[in-house]
Amino acid sequence: MIHHLRGKLVEKNPTHIIIECGGVGYFVNISLNTFSKLPEQENVSIFTHLQVKEDSHTLFGFMEKSEREIFRLLLSVSGIGSSIARTMLSSMSPSQIRDAIANGDVPTIQAIKGIGAKTAQRVILDLRDKVLKVYDIDELSLSANNTNKDEALSALEVLGFARKQAERVVDKVLSQDSSLSVENIIKLALKNL
Repeated sequence: MIHHLRGKLVEKNPTHIIIECGGVGYFVNISLNTFSKLPEQENVSIFTHLQVKEDSHTLFGFMEKSEREIFRLLLSVSGIGSSIARTMLSSMSPSQIRDAIANGDVPTIQAIKGIGAKTAQRVILDLRDKVLKVYDIDELSLSANNTNKDEALSALEVLGFARKQAERVVDKVLSQDSSLSVENIIKLALKNL
């Protein structure tokens, strides 16, 4: 309903701002990410999301459209409300959240206060396809390296090498050339083990 606000920044706090537009002061909830990007000048323009509930109308503000899109995607996940979505955007940048979802990185999402393992898995399960489609990320480039690395590590474990030691060597090999096949990763790792 309210797409954006442009007006005078009356009050600025890490969790909310007050913007005066045409004589009306709007109380706008923000993330730390948006707070850090707020300009010092009086006049600001922010994108908004209006959440309407039975007992309240709450306005959320974002300096970038991409942050608002991630916020809206997070709200679509069962078990994620506006406060957890805002906490996520205060803990990580929108691009970090997007990449964690696209890569299926459960530990990164679970590290955010208030998110358990099941919720982190649900976020990835519900949003991965949407994130890949909306941001036009090539799923193959993201998962190929992870799959090759995992297969190489499994093979090295079968050969009797300790996982932590093998993972260090494989990471070193992949840092030099991330497009290696599983066989080449294993061959190069064996030379360094």
